[in-house]
Amino acid sequence: MVQRQEKTAHNENAGSVDKTSRRILCMAFSEGRKHDFKLLCESKTYFTKTTIVKTNTGYAGIRKLRLNSELPRKKSKFHPLLREEKRENRAIARTRVLNEYAIGFVKRFRILSERYRNRRKRFGLRFNLIAAICNLELAT
Repeated sequence: MVQRQEKTAHNENAGSVDKTSRRILCMAFSEGRKHDFKLLCESKTYFTKTTIVKTNTGYAGIRKLRLNSELPRKKSKFHPLLREEKRENRAIARTRVLNEYAIGFVKRFRILSERYRNRRKRFGLRFNLIAAICNLELAT
């Protein structure tokens, strides 16, 4: 599972993508700006206990809620990363890039690339329809 947040005009969304099929599994939306982790908590997205959640550093508090979560380690000025920690960060990045591909696929429909000028109430519905089209394309 991969989590990522994307901002569009006055809407914000976070989503998850399946690692093997590269399909978009779920999306969470909010009006206005909201932090990634807060959006995830408010969306009440359910993950099974065996699901490993790989996120970016915007979800720093997820370890308190989910033991099966992987975050990249940060380097500081006085504590550089060890080789093993760098290897772990690269492994996390390899799986998270699948989510970037899915968001790039959705951006072809320009719902995320440009300002959304229609009714905000229908943004989630339209985005889910576009995600379904993308999943259908990936299946064939």
